[in-house]
Amino acid sequence: MSDNHLSELRFDSLALDPRVQTGIRDAGFEFCTPIQAKTLPIALQRQDVAGQAQTGTGKTAAFLLATFECLLKSAAPAGERKQPRAFMLAPTRELAVQIANDAELLGKHTGLVVGLAYGGTDYEKQRLHIESGIDILIGTPGRVIDYYKQGIFKLDHVQVAVLDEADRMFDLGFIKDIRYLLRRLPPPDQRLNMLFSATLSHRVMELAYEHMNEPELIRIEPDKVTVDRVRQAIFYTANEDKLPLLVGLIREMGAARTMVFVNMKRDAEFVQAGLEANGLHAAAISGDVPQKKRLRMLMDFQEGKLPVLIGTDVASRGLHVPDVQYVINYDLPNEAEDYVHRIGRTARAGAAGDAISFGCETYSMVLPEIEDYIGHKIPQATYNPDDLPQIVKPKRRPRSKPQGRRGGGGNPRGRPRR
Repeated sequence: MSDNHLSELRFDSLALDPRVQTGIRDAGFEFCTPIQAKTLPIALQRQDVAGQAQTGTGKTAAFLLATFECLLKSAAPAGERKQPRAFMLAPTRELAVQIANDAELLGKHTGLVVGLAYGGTDYEKQRLHIESGIDILIGTPGRVIDYYKQGIFKLDHVQVAVLDEADRMFDLGFIKDIRYLLRRLPPPDQRLNMLFSATLSHRVMELAYEHMNEPELIRIEPDKVTVDRVRQAIFYTANEDKLPLLVGLIREMGAARTMVFVNMKRDAEFVQAGLEANGLHAAAISGDVPQKKRLRMLMDFQEGKLPVLIGTDVASRGLHVPDVQYVINYDLPNEAEDYVHRIGRTARAGAAGDAISFGCETYSMVLPEIEDYIGHKIPQATYNPDDLPQIVKPKRRPRSKPQGRRGGGGNPRGRPRR
């Protein structure tokens, strides 16, 4: 973690339980990040927090440490099977797993038991673990509701409630499920509530004011902080040049850990097939991939066994992958905010990185909005079409134009189905 990404607030200056402080030292943390420095002092006073923060800024540690402190100061109800006293919802399985991993690391001296509930795999294993008694329940809405309706756990003992990446919850259509669960918790003034979101939009704040107790709003401007540490470039390309250019760039990068972003699942499959056909090992991550395979794919990517990971914007949220050296926007995203989330994969915790975008015939119309959002022009890079490698082409996808907005119409900047 680079020093200029940190605040002047030291963790050991906070009024945290010695068991929590030991976990912090084990993790190698000394100074708080800006989001931690702003939110932890508030949450440690049991005051609700709604924070604007994106993945990679330290928000997970912020809400975990506040949760540990709250639970350690109050004993679990005696005389019955242990029920969750902290409840954390995440939009994706990968993010839920990462939160649980961080909880195990930071909280290993606390004695608090963490349980995971996410779809796709380990149904019976997860159920039995939760049923045996846990302190902290971390999961995705669908699986959590499934277990709750079966009576596997209760929610009436919850003292801490956390919503992570609230804006993505809306994007993925989880808001009805979230409201269903939040309405079954104790009243907002009887628990500590923390909400984190990349944007504190009107719909996110409506959710906060409905289910939280007068939360303190914290905005860190994480988007610009991340962008400023990324070396950016854009190639203006013809559609037919995109795959040869991608192959040439990845060959030039060698074994560098690279994430490639596209706008639709079928495009991810096309790019994977194109790279594999030309001798470049790559894998596309999507919701259709079985959970065990997804987790293995991420582990291989983190360990360097898989050099190229391809995904849509769903994959850009909640993936904690250190040392990503390059992000390539094979397709420019349909929303300016998603550009920042994507390139932030290579600027984790204040590190620098490189982001290369293709301004193609299909998606380049969103570029002015992206540049306005980040506050500057993206430097232009050039290539000679005659120098592009001759490649083996996979089967061409049947459609090259983006879909319109969700309500219909033909605006190409609307968010397509993934």
